[in-house]
Amino acid sequence: MAVLLVSAACAGGAPATPPGPALHLGVDLPLTGREARGAVPALNGVRFFVQTHPTLDGFSVSLTTADDASGGAPNPNRGASNVLGFLPDPNLVAMIGPFDSAVARLEIPIANAAGLAMVSPATSNPCLTRNVFTPALLNPARTEISCKAAGLPSAADLRPAHTNTFFRLTTTDDLQGAAAADYAFHKLHLLRVAVISDHESYGQGLAYAFAARFTTAGGSIVGRFDIGPKSRDATNFLSSARAAGAQAVYYGGDTRPGGCEIRAEMGALFPAGEAAPFLGGDGIAEDPACVAAAGANSSGIFASVPFVNANSRPGAASTIHDFRQSYGSTTDYGPYTLLAYDATAVLYAALDRAIRSAGGRLPSRADVTHEVAQTSGLAGVTGPLGFDAAGDTTNRTVSIFEAVGANPRAPWRLVDAIDYSARLPY
Repeated sequence: MAVLLVSAACAGGAPATPPGPALHLGVDLPLTGREARGAVPALNGVRFFVQTHPTLDGFSVSLTTADDASGGAPNPNRGASNVLGFLPDPNLVAMIGPFDSAVARLEIPIANAAGLAMVSPATSNPCLTRNVFTPALLNPARTEISCKAAGLPSAADLRPAHTNTFFRLTTTDDLQGAAAADYAFHKLHLLRVAVISDHESYGQGLAYAFAARFTTAGGSIVGRFDIGPKSRDATNFLSSARAAGAQAVYYGGDTRPGGCEIRAEMGALFPAGEAAPFLGGDGIAEDPACVAAAGANSSGIFASVPFVNANSRPGAASTIHDFRQSYGSTTDYGPYTLLAYDATAVLYAALDRAIRSAGGRLPSRADVTHEVAQTSGLAGVTGPLGFDAAGDTTNRTVSIFEAVGANPRAPWRLVDAIDYSARLPY
C-alpha cells in the first residue's frame, strides 16, 4: 500500500472512471480570486493522485470540488456553506481543505459535529489545533499567550464533538518565526534585528516567536514596531532602528500595502541587498507582489514557509516528472501541489484500512477519521506523513526562501530547511 500511495504511474491523461461502488472525497479551496495561484495547483495535486489511483479496494473514487473564494478573498461563510453541502452525500466520507485559517475556523465545527475528517494542505494558525497561541518560550515576555488572549477561538472551541477531526500537513506559524530566527542568527550571522508586525494576530504571532527565539540564540532585538491599519509608514521607526545598530528587519505580516514597501523604505537607510536582510513569513514568501513592492531593493528578502519544499527531495523527482507530463503548463504546479497530493495519499491509506475493517463495505465517516488519526510514518513525497494527537503534522519542517532579484515572476531560491520534528524550539 505504501508503494501505491507514493508512486504515481505516468499519466498521459485522466483514465475513464471505472465501474464500481462510488466513494467521494470533498475538496474545498479558494479556486478563484487572490489565492487561486496557490490553490489551483493544490487541486491539481489532488486530481493527479486520483487520476493515477482511480479505484481503491473496488470503489471508484471521485472528487466533489467547491470554491470558497468566488473571485475574491477566501470567504469563511462560503467555506462553511461548502462543507454543509458535502454532508448530505452518504458516499462522501472525508475532505481535503481548506487553504485559509479563517475559513477553517468556520468549517471545523461543522465537519467535527458530522464526524467528517478534514486534511488541510495549507493552514498554519496554531489555534486550529491547540488552545495556546504562543508558548511561553516563544514569547519575549516568557509567558504563555492563550488563543483567547490573542482574540481567537481555541481548538476546544472548534470541536463540539469533543474529539478531533481536523488534520494538517503544514506546521504552525510560531515555528515559522522560530525558524527565521535560527536562520538569521546561525546562517546570516545577524546579532541585532528590528522587528515590525502588522496589526493582525498572524503577524504579531510571527513577530513574538522570532524575537523570543532570536534572543534565546544570543541576538538582540533593537526595536519593536506595530504598524497600524491606517498609517503603514515605517520610515521613522526604521531610522531609529538603524541608529540603534539594527543589521536587518524582521516583518510579521503579509504583502498588503505597507508590507513589503518596508523593504523599499529600507533602501535609503540601510545597506542594499543581502547586506541588510529583510525577513518574513509565508505572508510574503514567493509572492510577486512583495518583490514588486520592494522595487530596486528586492534582493536580500528571506521568507519562511511552514512546510517541506518537495522540489528539494530526491524521492519526489519521479512524481514531479509524471505530474508535469500530465499537466503541461508551468502554472499548473505550485508550492502546495505535492502537499495536496500527500493529503490525498493520507486519505487513501486511511480509507484502505477502514474499508478492510468494514469487510469491504463503505466505511463510516467516524471510522475514516479514526484511521486518519492513526497515520504515522506513511511514506509521502514530501517526507514521512503522520499526525500528533492534536492533528498537527509530525513532519515539522520550515523552509526558507530568498527572492533572487527585481523580477517579480522569478522563482525564489530555497536556501535552508529547518527541521523541528525531533525537538520543538519550546
